[in-house]
Amino acid sequence: MSVQKEHHGVVVDYGNPAVTKGISVFDPEFDSLFAYEGDDLGVRYTPEATKFRLWAPTASEAKVLLYPVWRCTFAEEMDMTRDEGGTWTLTLEGDYKGIGYNYKVKIGGQWNEGVDPYATAVGINGDRGAIVDMEATNPERWTEDRPPLASPVDAVIYELHLRDLSIHPKSGISHRGKYIGLAEEGTRGPKQIPTGLDHIRSLGVTHVQLMPIYDFATESVDEAKSDVPQYNWGYDPKNYNVPEGSYATDPYDPAVRIKELKQLVQTLHDKGLRVIMDVVYNHVYDWYFINFTKLVPGYYLRYRDDGTLSDGSFCGNEFASERKMARKFIVDSVLHWVKEYHIDGFRFDLMGLMDIETMNEIRRRLDEIDPGIIMIGEGWNMSDTTLPAEKRANQANAAKLPGIGQFNDGLRDAVKGSIFNHENKGFISGATGFEQDIRKGVAGGIRYSDRLRQYAEEPVQTVNYAECHDNHTMWDKLVLSTPGIGDDMRKSMHRLGTAIVLTSQGIPLLHAGQEFMRTKNGVENSYKSPDEVNWLDWERCAAHPCEVDYVRRLIRLRKEHPAFRLRTAEQIKTHLVFEEAPAGCVAYTLRDHAGGDPSKHLYVLYHARAEETILPLPTLGDWSAVMGEEHIRSLNPDRLTAGGIGLIVLEVKQ
Repeated sequence: MSVQKEHHGVVVDYGNPAVTKGISVFDPEFDSLFAYEGDDLGVRYTPEATKFRLWAPTASEAKVLLYPVWRCTFAEEMDMTRDEGGTWTLTLEGDYKGIGYNYKVKIGGQWNEGVDPYATAVGINGDRGAIVDMEATNPERWTEDRPPLASPVDAVIYELHLRDLSIHPKSGISHRGKYIGLAEEGTRGPKQIPTGLDHIRSLGVTHVQLMPIYDFATESVDEAKSDVPQYNWGYDPKNYNVPEGSYATDPYDPAVRIKELKQLVQTLHDKGLRVIMDVVYNHVYDWYFINFTKLVPGYYLRYRDDGTLSDGSFCGNEFASERKMARKFIVDSVLHWVKEYHIDGFRFDLMGLMDIETMNEIRRRLDEIDPGIIMIGEGWNMSDTTLPAEKRANQANAAKLPGIGQFNDGLRDAVKGSIFNHENKGFISGATGFEQDIRKGVAGGIRYSDRLRQYAEEPVQTVNYAECHDNHTMWDKLVLSTPGIGDDMRKSMHRLGTAIVLTSQGIPLLHAGQEFMRTKNGVENSYKSPDEVNWLDWERCAAHPCEVDYVRRLIRLRKEHPAFRLRTAEQIKTHLVFEEAPAGCVAYTLRDHAGGDPSKHLYVLYHARAEETILPLPTLGDWSAVMGEEHIRSLNPDRLTAGGIGLIVLEVKQ
């Protein structure tokens, strides 16, 4: 006998009423009765036997469907047995490597087939799970060694879409648009400039942040049509624990995408680069067809009181991270990427839709493995969500999220102007009134003073950036907001914008191509624009070697001077002093060997004025130029005359 109830339009079968007592998946009691604590959900393969465990407490029956041939529609059905914590199990004796599988559950009078949410391998387009010997997917060289990282503020993150890097016809990369394309060395582009991995290494960045590389929806990119140009950023999750197949040389073989991503990670590690993965646990692609909904209807998503889906993501749904098994899935998924692929960090899309307890549990579990694994996210205040405000992992609750960085949109908009009002200027483009917001960013977003504070308790909680994959690139924003001026002036503005990011306290992030003034030809949201809009234009890179070298120098400056990488809020308040400067300028000193800096004092000036400016210098010793000599008109012990838009850095050596 089974009990059927309708909740928010979803008919749910509660199997054995003597056990479940008809408790709804939306009731708090449901988790206490049916949450499963084990670490063996999904498939466990050995040559001797394969074990399956599925969490589906509302099903009255469950089966494993075996597909010996990928294209076949016929499957052998194997009955599962109800077990503890709402799970179903099956053990198959013998070697089942290479076999496809799905789960089939009976919900009320309806049978639903779905891919295992815990699947670690899938076939073409992720429509079926695959039984794979994961150990056999390890590359010949596969170590657990990670490039050293003493603190997240030592990172310089380079955000990259995998296809963008290599798809340009003059990238010089053989495996264009593929995982192993990023792993190629010695590639050359126009004028014999280094491209791909060699280019990234030459910049001096420490982390490559890969935009979504989990398996995303077929409607975004069809893996079966690799010969047809297709593009998407990939914020459409389908199978969370499996690499995307369109980036593999053979999406039909479930093992290939796994092997090639591991090969890429190992190569980046060998070259001194850590890897951050962009993850999207806040929503699913299609709520009705997603495997979570097919297997446990109603449980994994948030609903409003009127039965409609909560939609703070503006993607049609939200993942209910606060529910125990939803939280467990997210934590298990993150740990899977760390343990199986040696991923070094995570960027959480729309983190403000996730609950604080989940984020802190992830941080706790990652600290047990390597405290240097970075956690950063979009801590926006997503108001249209049913998650209570006090539980949201956003900027307003940063004090409850130690060790987790949040993107500093305040500094972003102060640097270049509002991303929503395209014609609005920012500090670098001559607008006044942004100086105080720039100072807040320089101080790492901490409570520096009553007037200078943002959301951060410590500098590791702030990610500074001037552009990313979202919205216009900084160059395109400058074109829109500064009509009538020449490109040479815009180059100076662009340089200053990048300089502010790399000389502020906190964690700096660069968007791939920012080093050569990347343009998307004015396209603001290029998530599904063609390659010609999104690719890294290696001809543009070759045409602007001085811009690329300038970014190299900025990164080297940050690495050579720990004063720009202070570890704590207390150090910042002790060593950072804002100096007198007129409108259009921000000046500060980092004093007394801040952070163990080799220089006794550093003086930093952001000069956003085309005309000359005379600024007083603190009488701390003999000042000499470290960077920005081209903007120094005269330098005296107590006075600096600066000219042109740009960065000036001075030092007192001893």
